[in-house]
Amino acid sequence: MISTRKQVGRTEMTFDELRSQHQGHETRLEELRLKGFLTPEEEFEQKQLKKKKLRLKDQMEHIRRVAS
Repeated sequence: MISTRKQVGRTEMTFDELRSQHQGHETRLEELRLKGFLTPEEEFEQKQLKKKKLRLKDQMEHIRRVAS
């Protein structure tokens, strides 16, 4: 059986990993925003990154609720 402390510690690590990924996606989106023109591939990437960011945000919110 895993102790509550270990579970919370793993949750925090997971939360940090999610936050790091979210920030990485935000950084790439900012790079794309600064470009004057996006190729079709970059437009597709931009859409995918936005979707991934939303999923990560939902996962982080879930962790916050569970940890409260």
